[in-house]
Amino acid sequence: MARFMHVAALVLGLGAVLAVDWFAVLWLLGRRRLADILNTACTLQVPIWLGLAGLVASGVFLHPDLASPLTRIKLGLVLVITINGLYAHRLGQHLDRYRDEPVPRSLLVQSGAAATVSQLAWWGASLIGFLNSHT
Repeated sequence: MARFMHVAALVLGLGAVLAVDWFAVLWLLGRRRLADILNTACTLQVPIWLGLAGLVASGVFLHPDLASPLTRIKLGLVLVITINGLYAHRLGQHLDRYRDEPVPRSLLVQSGAAATVSQLAWWGASLIGFLNSHT
């Protein structure tokens, strides 16, 4: 049951992150307005955080091998996801001031970096979880 909950939480959290990042790519390509991505990100905050919380809670019941270097890396990536998520939320608040104005380059760079870190950490933790489940 814990494994099913873990996978369901992954689908919820990572799926919501992918949706926000897809809208961000469309915005960067000029196919969506900044307001669209900000509204999407705001709407998907709850599923993202519920997914992450569900992963942490169900992960405890999977009895991870804390002596394993891969497990330790995965736990580090989960911490990165959490801190970066808080940082991305703050960036969203700054971006909100520019709904109808050009966004400063520095804010674009910070947002791109946060999205990159997010994707690398979510996929890295997912890959490690997959590898750990098959050993």
